[in-house]
Amino acid sequence: MPPHSTAEPAVAVDHVGKAYGATIALDDVGFSIEAGSAHALLGENGAGKSTLVKLLSGLVMPDSGTFRIFGEPVRLTSVRAAHAQGLQTAFQEMTLVRDLTVLDNMLIPYAPMNALGLVRRRHAARQVEEHFAAIGLDHIDLDEEIRDLDLAVQQKIEVARALFRRPMVLLLDEPTSTLSGRDVDWLGAVIAREQARGTTVVFISHRLREVRDFCSRVTVLRNGRHIATGNVGDYSDGEIISMIAGRSFAHSFPARPTQRRASGAEVLRADGIGTAGKLVDASFRLHAGEILGVAGLQGMGQLELFLACFGMAEIVRGQLSVDGQPVEITSPREAVRADVGISLVPEDRKTEALFLKLGGGHNASLPVIERFTRFGLIDGEAEKAAVARVFERVDVDRRALWTPVSAFSGGNQQKIAIAKWLLAESRCLLLYDPTRGIDVGTKNELYRLIRAFADAGGAVLFYSTEIPEIVHLADRAIVFYGGRVAAGIEEADLTEEAILKAALGSAEPGKAAA
Repeated sequence: MPPHSTAEPAVAVDHVGKAYGATIALDDVGFSIEAGSAHALLGENGAGKSTLVKLLSGLVMPDSGTFRIFGEPVRLTSVRAAHAQGLQTAFQEMTLVRDLTVLDNMLIPYAPMNALGLVRRRHAARQVEEHFAAIGLDHIDLDEEIRDLDLAVQQKIEVARALFRRPMVLLLDEPTSTLSGRDVDWLGAVIAREQARGTTVVFISHRLREVRDFCSRVTVLRNGRHIATGNVGDYSDGEIISMIAGRSFAHSFPARPTQRRASGAEVLRADGIGTAGKLVDASFRLHAGEILGVAGLQGMGQLELFLACFGMAEIVRGQLSVDGQPVEITSPREAVRADVGISLVPEDRKTEALFLKLGGGHNASLPVIERFTRFGLIDGEAEKAAVARVFERVDVDRRALWTPVSAFSGGNQQKIAIAKWLLAESRCLLLYDPTRGIDVGTKNELYRLIRAFADAGGAVLFYSTEIPEIVHLADRAIVFYGGRVAAGIEEADLTEEAILKAALGSAEPGKAAA
């Protein structure tokens, strides 16, 4: 139960630092969270929010600094250690076991046991039923398997499990990313109920309206650093957006053409497409010679858009067209075909783009290996010469022809992933966060490679979690919110503030201009 005294902050973060290799996730962060408050934690993707949640949840340890919980220094060396201090987390990437029932998930890992070491299931079921009834979830069947429930219900169960353990501090890691409408109202009622009990609630979100509805205090992180902590009511939406977005620009980008290029022929077009997942309604036009930026906070449908255009997600409504002709792309093989010419550089190069144990040469030639095959035999010399030419184009060392991809840096791996599609002579590149986890120098090389591809007549659909990349690389952009295109922004209006405004749901729905 929450402590009787609230004189001390519920959570005090003192000079906390955390790095993953060369990436600094948290840099000397310090702030406090008042006991009994609902405290919002805001920042762009990569600002350090998730790392802070993991530290407070006992999943990772800080490299420096300390935490105090209600005035007492603590070492959160494990999840159980965090639980023992009264910290409970409902994660955005849910920790429910899909093949177990709702009841089994609610009891992990603290199921009540009898003297023989057996789970007291009837007793536990009654407790869970009472808990669900108290928080408005009594319609959920405890015997259903998690896999059979939709994402919104799963997210509610994730929250319900954290509440079931009676936390003193409840961490809600973007719980509304899968919720909408009445489900968001349900969460607001849960937060109010917990505050009435004296629970401190930390609410991680990208949605400013919900922050204002649920929270009294706010902390903003940016690039792993603490920017501000204060009363929500003391800041306007514009001030919060400016604190989230402001940064020094550490990367140099290719110079824009001094004159706006005339649009080339339409290569790829989407008219109101949607999938069975998070993509509800997306329309855009992509022309030869341009980079169309795609922005949006995590889980807003942009990933499904890229997968749908590459034949990896079924389109259940709307229409895709290539060169003005309607097409049905049902697999990556169909997308890569010469008459379609669409290729995808996915989010995770290590598991989705490359075979790490194979050499770079084989990785690059696999999608078009039939080009080098005659009578069932591969012309190895022709294959090697063709791959060598594209490796030179993307500035990858020649030894990548035979060296396993796992031996190269993340930046060179990404260049090999792009070289693969240059070898396939793709006309349209779908780049999903291509600079993630790449050093600054290689980022600059990739920027120039992407720009050069477009300048040579290629078409690029480019998503990035780093908004400055969209601003400085894209010719125009579409911004996703709630599975829809919330705004289309032309080059003259393409600013970080405009993108963030639309991404946070503050813009009228719109479509990118043709």
